Amino acid sequence: MCTWHGPSDAAARDDRRTLAAKLLFLLEQGRKRLRLRTLTCMLMATVAAISCGCAGHVVTKTTITQGAAKPIARDATREELIDRYNSVARGVQTLNATVELKPTAGSKYSGVIQEYHEVKAFLLVARPANIRVIGQVPVIGKTAFDMASDGETFRVSIPSKNKFLVGSVAVTRASDKPIENLRPEHMLEAFLWPEIRKEEEVLFEEFNDENGRYYVLTVLRGGYRTEILRKIWFDRADLQVSRLEDFASKGVLLSDIHLSDWRAVDVPATTSAAAPAGAPASDALAIFAHTIAIDRPHDDYRLDLQVNKITLNEPIPAARFQLDQPPGSELVHVGADVPGQPQNPAPAKDQKP
Repeated sequence: MCTWHGPSDAAARDDRRTLAAKLLFLLEQGRKRLRLRTLTCMLMATVAAISCGCAGHVVTKTTITQGAAKPIARDATREELIDRYNSVARGVQTLNATVELKPTAGSKYSGVIQEYHEVKAFLLVARPANIRVIGQVPVIGKTAFDMASDGETFRVSIPSKNKFLVGSVAVTRASDKPIENLRPEHMLEAFLWPEIRKEEEVLFEEFNDENGRYYVLTVLRGGYRTEILRKIWFDRADLQVSRLEDFASKGVLLSDIHLSDWRAVDVPATTSAAAPAGAPASDALAIFAHTIAIDRPHDDYRLDLQVNKITLNEPIPAARFQLDQPPGSELVHVGADVPGQPQNPAPAKDQKP
């Protein structure tokens, strides 16, 4: 039996083929669009990443601030540093200065100075070991303390306590009364330096830390056992002395003095004529440190000095280093087992140097 397919069946088959072809075409176009979109997104992401990276790089360069550049370290030999130190040691024969005293916590001066918050002091120094320090309260000019030492005996007047202290410089036993531990000779070490002698053995080294670069001279003490006598630090930025350390036997640190702000000082015209034999004519005679910090850890002593005015090597009469007991004050013999009795000498003259 024969089956006849009419025109409608052929048309239907053509429609299905056309529809299938369109679907395949659309599917292929969709895949192409998807790939294009994916590539577009990847390209945009890459451009964004590159742009961000470049922008970040630029920001980093423009926002980072570099720290202050350290000064160039100067070079010097052991012999040059010894000569430089000795020129200052020999060049300072007398000193007349006006300073501000700033005690720190635990200082034996704090009980006297902090009573007035700050003290302006007149300072006189002369070789071999004379010193006079008069502390006054600013504005009103009231005397906070008056101290003197000749290298053998020290004298300290404390008007607010009505006490006059006298004792031997050699006394090292600390008193349980802080006021009795005041020592003017401790300041002397910051201004009158001992000269390095030719026969002394001196070591030479470099030291670097985050604060700077330094040269260090270590002077040794001979005898039965070689020990450190003192250390002298030079800041290599300007080759000025920046630190002085003095040691007792067995390595005990007696004093640690920091010096900075080296500036010009007043030097009388007669200085060159009065200079000691062998003292070199150098810039060391015309400059000195204006910021000084004295630390004596075993004496519970710490004091900052800010120099306002300083004059080197002008003649200072010996009478200006004399300190008499004020009338009616209590005399205290520091280091003696039995304190002395009050004395009443004749009224002293004006004590201001």
